[in-house]
Amino acid sequence: MRRHLKREAAPKNWPIARKGTTFVVKNNSTGIPVLVALRDLLKIAKTRREVKSAIHKNDLSISEKPVRDEKKSLELFDTLKVAPSGKIYRLILSQKGKYTLEEVQEKESKTKVAKIIGKKSLKEKKTQVNLSDGRNYISDLTCSVGDSAVVDFTKNRISRILPMKENSNILIVGGKHAGAKGTITKIIGEYNIAEVESADKKFRALIKQIMVIE
Repeated sequence: MRRHLKREAAPKNWPIARKGTTFVVKNNSTGIPVLVALRDLLKIAKTRREVKSAIHKNDLSISEKPVRDEKKSLELFDTLKVAPSGKIYRLILSQKGKYTLEEVQEKESKTKVAKIIGKKSLKEKKTQVNLSDGRNYISDLTCSVGDSAVVDFTKNRISRILPMKENSNILIVGGKHAGAKGTITKIIGEYNIAEVESADKKFRALIKQIMVIE
């Protein structure tokens, strides 16, 4: 399996130069690798060796978990903590649909929002909830696929459900409107489409391209 990919073949939502070194590290999920985040976005590190050294020193963590591999990906709304500086950055989508990192405070790094992409009923009215960032939780909260979950990392559980419904605040995470924020004005269930109103336009988007946010 290839460990790298050519720069020009990198996902369009990676805000990296398409010229320069021929290859960049290959991501192991839908997010953006720690190496790319530190070297190309934040420019904290200059080389892969520097990132690997930081990992060896346990200087990096993603959403409260230590980073063990420079290919480990930050998923949307994950936070990256850099121990030497104490700074914490959250991965977000810009209005142009590109990944970017914004600095956040410590308390903000204790929770994140992720989309529910699957669920399974268990005994005692419990549900296994599968999230878009690859995490799975057991919960007794009522939820549906397409809703979003607010994850509390301090308690390692889902604290709240953000339902996919009319008037919900949303972020478009894919398609030509990626990065746009707005509210749902109507859900057309038979077509899996929602009508969305943002600050400057109205449009339709596939439910699978929409994430409910706070």
